[in-house]
Amino acid sequence: MQTAQQNLRLQKIITFIGVVLFIMKIFAWYLTGSVAILTDALESTVNVVAGLIGVYSLYVSAKPKDTDHPYGHGKAEFLSAAIEGTLMSVAGLIIMYEAINNLVHPHPIQKLDYGILIVAATAVINYITGSICINTGKKNNSLVLIASGKHLQSDTYSTIGIIAGLILLYFVQLWWIDSAVAFIFAFIITFTGYKIVRTSVAGIMDEADATLLEKLVVTLNTNRKPNWIDLHNLRIIKYGGTIHLDCHLTVPWYMNVHEAHHEIDVLSALVKNKYGESMELFVHSDGCLEFSCRICTKDDCPVRQHPFEKQIEWTMANIVSNKKHGVNTL
Repeated sequence: MQTAQQNLRLQKIITFIGVVLFIMKIFAWYLTGSVAILTDALESTVNVVAGLIGVYSLYVSAKPKDTDHPYGHGKAEFLSAAIEGTLMSVAGLIIMYEAINNLVHPHPIQKLDYGILIVAATAVINYITGSICINTGKKNNSLVLIASGKHLQSDTYSTIGIIAGLILLYFVQLWWIDSAVAFIFAFIITFTGYKIVRTSVAGIMDEADATLLEKLVVTLNTNRKPNWIDLHNLRIIKYGGTIHLDCHLTVPWYMNVHEAHHEIDVLSALVKNKYGESMELFVHSDGCLEFSCRICTKDDCPVRQHPFEKQIEWTMANIVSNKKHGVNTL
């Protein structure tokens, strides 16, 4: 709950900053009439709307589990990120249209030096805010904060490009540069929005996190215990800031309930110490079968029926299989 409240508080600050920066860019556009600056201003509109949506989604995702939502409300963050990405893509397409229209029907630009200074100030603020947002989002496993941070940094990079184009325009006085700069960065905005939508849809559809799974497999192989004869049917699902991990752990069949549960506790402690308390584990214990002897490294097993032949190395491919491993497992 404390982490969720921290996410919500930061998102409120981001939203307020977004409003201030939007006003500054609109003023710069009013002074200059530059469609490139309008590009920046329209993206800031998305920042404001997305910030408000983000505040609401973090408020919802911070709610505790209930009978209607036994896994919590974390997936509200995926919806927020999807909306933000969609808004970015739409804004990019609108800007492309305006850039082409301005190229066909050009209009004079004025007070460009003042506009450049104002937009440059917003770029610095955006970059600092975006960095804080991404770092906090990674620390707290918040997709909303990470998406907001990436959006703000993307806004910063596009703003720097726009400033470079405006400086060139200021010295060479070729007015088509304004539309060209706007079109290029509108495309970048649209593509960034698509990537955010892609990530959020993957979360909604419970797409496996390959990077996290690969790290987890390495951790399990490095720290495996003699009583952990096999591990299979492993699945990882993200719900906002919480990661749920399900798996089947094969232990010696003669262990009583308390002994088997102790092995599960050891496994849970290992994962949580490595990846934080946001990781929830649901481990099902299986008793070993006769063919398990050939892959079992337990030296003091009192009921061994076959000699040990080889240890199965857990991989991303075989650890997710819903099948106990044997000596012929690849």
